[in-house]
Amino acid sequence: MHSAGRSWLLLTGFVLFYVIYLLFGALVFSSIERPVEDKLRHDMETLKQEFLNLSCVNPASLERFLVQVLAANKYGVSVLRNSSATSNWDLASSMFFANTLVTTVGYGHTTPLSDTGKAFSIVYALLGVPFTMLVLTACVQRLMYPLVLAPVGLLQRSGMEPRSATAVHFLLLLLMVVLCFLLAPAAIFSLLEVSWSFLDGVYFCFISLCTIGLGDFVPGTQPGQQYRPLYQVSVMVYLFVGLMMMFLLLHTFHKMADLHGLTTFLQLPHCEETDEDREPIVDNKLEEESSYPSDKAASKPLEPGSQPSYNTINKG
Repeated sequence: MHSAGRSWLLLTGFVLFYVIYLLFGALVFSSIERPVEDKLRHDMETLKQEFLNLSCVNPASLERFLVQVLAANKYGVSVLRNSSATSNWDLASSMFFANTLVTTVGYGHTTPLSDTGKAFSIVYALLGVPFTMLVLTACVQRLMYPLVLAPVGLLQRSGMEPRSATAVHFLLLLLMVVLCFLLAPAAIFSLLEVSWSFLDGVYFCFISLCTIGLGDFVPGTQPGQQYRPLYQVSVMVYLFVGLMMMFLLLHTFHKMADLHGLTTFLQLPHCEETDEDREPIVDNKLEEESSYPSDKAASKPLEPGSQPSYNTINKG
């Protein structure tokens, strides 16, 4: 229990440091990019007034106006009156950008305007991307027992064969991910985003959780969005938890493929992670009561970092 408590404390520290890292990035991005954005908005307003004051618009003037408007729109600055009130680099928006940067989702709807912001993005992502992967991996490891190992053990105790139990569990886990992280959020997005259909919501969720991030649909960008900061923070939490569940699903499939011999048949590498390499997440009593590991493994003294896995499921 001492080792398990230390493991959970370390995970909590990782998550807390991750949030602090996002806040730090948001403050830096906001301080760097917001003044540049404000200047660009002022320039666009000046350009719009100059264009309106022209008594006769010639093709060259119209083309110059459109080129500058399209260039500003690329950076999230519009000449439309109802789109100019909200900054793309306030604290919540900057934190949302930092989150999409380190999770490699990268919608592209907001990009740094200044050279300083671009340089900081490189350094920030260079450190943030591997650290985000580390935090996601640590979270997935802690979820392996309650969401993977324990349910498979329960299916086995109900009389199912090990391979059948792993296949049924994977299908149930897949169904849970689809319902909770694709369909349900899509329904919520279709209600909050006026221009989104349910299909648009499903499309956005899938593209985001697969880290494709095309950027054609981005939540919280419509003019007059109510509670925009809270909405963006909620989307950030959804993206992090959703990515964690997708990682868990892929990890579970990999282990199931190892057990069923699929990786061996296709000559693919096996899942490298083993039980002995990880911290315990349950106490000895729960380990001994579970019939999920093999008899041989259960009879051995539980050493720090050991717990049942797919590798022991078909032994005994």
